[in-house]
This record gives sequence, structure tokens and C-alpha cells, in this order.
Amino acid sequence: MTGTAARAEALLGLGVVSTTPVAGGDICTATRLRMTDGRNAVIKTRPQAPAGFFRREAEGLRWLGEAGGAPVPDVLAVDDDCLIVEWIEPVRPSAEAAAEFGRSLAQTHRAGAETYGAGHDGFIGLAPLPNRPLDTWAEFYASRRVMPYVRAAVDRAALNSDDAAAIEQAMRRIHDLAGPEEGPARIHGDLWSGNVVWGAESRVWLIDPAAHGGHRETDLAMLSLFGIPHLQLVLDAYDDAAPLAEGWRDRVALHQLHPLLVHAVLFGGSYGVRAAAAARTLLAA
Repeated sequence: MTGTAARAEALLGLGVVSTTPVAGGDICTATRLRMTDGRNAVIKTRPQAPAGFFRREAEGLRWLGEAGGAPVPDVLAVDDDCLIVEWIEPVRPSAEAAAEFGRSLAQTHRAGAETYGAGHDGFIGLAPLPNRPLDTWAEFYASRRVMPYVRAAVDRAALNSDDAAAIEQAMRRIHDLAGPEEGPARIHGDLWSGNVVWGAESRVWLIDPAAHGGHRETDLAMLSLFGIPHLQLVLDAYDDAAPLAEGWRDRVALHQLHPLLVHAVLFGGSYGVRAAAAARTLLAA
């Protein structure tokens, strides 16, 4: 028996028949488990994970699931070193599923949140995600999302001083750029295509959240930034179910600033330049 199987058995109180490595990204090791009761699950592990890393993910999955919108896998067990959730068998993306995803994501967002932010800080990937609440989304986004990562990107030489200044200027204008105040939505927070699983019966599942009270346009902008099959169908179905505020397309670049800066900090490359270009687009509008 592998150490992973033994860990799963200890947490679940069930025997593990077999284990199969699966794609899980660069952050965690993911292993599919076939258990003696016939169910399948996936265990995510990471040695010396940051304190609270897996527990924040489990809490986020449960919170998103309570919305009754886009489905999330059931959390079967969680501890400091691992997370076990039900296995979702992936299928090919379809237009029907994309439209259903748009509608169900709108329902998740509609469930709302008590505040912008959360009762605890979290993670986006392995990067810290400050979540201390603020009264408006504009204040929250500038203070808790963009500016901490501008400073971190400069410190890591992933953003030069001119580009940092352009982003800082956009943040000084955040109240003009943010659009109408809508109140906090219940958002996934890291909604790129790798955190979406296309499942059976036209259901599209959310995994690996950085969940918090935020702006619903943030999730949509993240989908647009890194792409997803049938993106336009998702957006159209979402807008039909929960019409977006006028000018939302002009705000996509604003909502993409944070993920671009996170990638600049974590991976370097051209992400810092892309973040500055997005800021300059906003300033020129």
C-alpha cells in the first residue's frame, strides 16, 4: 500500500483498492482513489503545505456548493496535508453544457456574500490572498488584490517602475472605473479553465476555488483571460440569466489586473507587461 492510500484510508475509514496519478497542476500531487465501497475520489497532497491551505479550499467548496448553482465535488475529508473530494469523471465540452454553466454560475453569484472578502485570508495557487473585508468592491480590489501584487511584482523584478506607476494610476481612479456597485457576489475567485470540469449530464463543476465575496465580473473576466471552450455561449447564457451592468465589457481589463499580477509574481515572463497594458487601456478609455 502506498503512503497516499494509507493516508486516505485513515481519513475515510474505508479501504482503497487502487490509486492512479492524475493531472493536478504544479502545486499539488493528485491521485485518483478507487475505494472498497465502489466510489471514486481524488486526494490532493502537498508536503509542507502552507498552514490552512487545504482547509481554505474545503471551506470554499462547501460555501460555493451551498449556493445551489454550479456544482462542486463533495468534500470527503480534509487535513493539514491533504484534501479528498469526490471524483468527477470528465467528458468532452458541449454547447449545451456551456449554456447550463452560464446559468448555474449566475445562480452561484446570486447567492451573495456577507462582505467583500472573507473571514480569513486564503490562497490563489500558493500565493497569499488577503481577504480582510472592506466596504466597497473598489476599495477591496485596489487594497486587497491589486496593490499587494504590484509591490510583490516590483520586488521580484517582474514589473518595472513605469508599468507599476500605470497600474497605481488606474487604482487611484478605481471608483470611476469600477462601474455600478452591486453588492458582494459569491465568487470562485480563480476561475480559469483548469478549475472547471466538464461532467456528465451537461454539468460543469467548479474545483480549486479561491472563494470569497467579490464582484461577479471577476469570474467572467478570468474565464475570458485564459479561455474556456464555448466561452461566448457561457457569457451569453449568464447574461440572459443575470444581466450584466452596462459597460461590463469595458471593465474586463480591470478585473484581469489581479490574475495577471499573480502570474507575474509566480511565473514572471510577460505577465507584468500584460498587466500594465491592461491598466493603460483602462486609463485611455
